[in-house]
This record gives sequence, C-alpha cells and structure tokens, in this order.
Amino acid sequence: MAHVSAAPLEPLLDDPDDYRPESRLRFAADPGDDCGRVDDLTVIIEDIAPGDRIPLHRHRINELVVIVSGQGEVRFGEATFPVGPDSVIFIPAGTVHGTRNTGEGPLRLHAVFPSSLIDMAMLERNPAPGTETDAPSHIVYDVRTGEFRVIE
Repeated sequence: MAHVSAAPLEPLLDDPDDYRPESRLRFAADPGDDCGRVDDLTVIIEDIAPGDRIPLHRHRINELVVIVSGQGEVRFGEATFPVGPDSVIFIPAGTVHGTRNTGEGPLRLHAVFPSSLIDMAMLERNPAPGTETDAPSHIVYDVRTGEFRVIE
C-alpha cells in the first residue's frame, strides 16, 4: 500500500507531439514501500485548458477515463460524443481516440492505465514550436523514472 500526496499539475511543454502550455497534468504510480508495490496501475490527472485537445492517438494497453469536471468531447475514430462530469470512458487497447475541451473552464479528467509504462502512438499533433514539420511519434513513458523512449 502506498499514498501519493497531492502535487501541482505541470504544463505540457516537453512533448514535441502534444505541446499545450495552458493545459496541466501529472502522473501518479505506486512508489513502493516495505508493504510492496502495485506495478500495474498508473493514474494521470489532467486539466485540459479551454479550446485545447489531446490529439488523436492510441495505446497498446487499455485505458479508463473519468471526467471529473468541465465539458468536452471524446472522439473514437470518426465518432465524436459529448462528455461531462461523471462520464466514464472505457478505451480498449489499440483504439484511436482523442479528447477536446469544449467548455469555458478546464476539463478535469483522471485516466487510469494497467501499467507504469505508458505507450502513445500519435496520429495527430499539437506540435511544439520548431517541430511543426516533424512526423508524429510513438513513445513509451516510464512513469517511475520519467524516461521517454521513442519506439518508432
């Protein structure tokens, strides 16, 4: 059992495929202690700024998203549907998806993954300055170490 204390959410500045300086997020994974460690769960807490979007992407693992507050829309391939507080979205591995804030305030969500290694194959981009002509990447992020690794 472990407890991860509240911490500030950080702007999205380091990902060349998903640059959103007005949006904020943080990752939480079990740091482990003398009682053991849960290796197969990660939580992302994110505030998507008004007008911002998580570009279309897919993961090799399942994802569960809970909308905590705000208004938005989720896209699965070509289908788009509205989401709001208490919406729960189950995303099977390999499913193309993205999320957009359609409201006037932050869209707060919690995403849960069954791993501390999160892969993300981008199909669209919010390019960081200076990377506008780059192709979308496929990365793996190790939540425990903070390491990003490009796999494609």
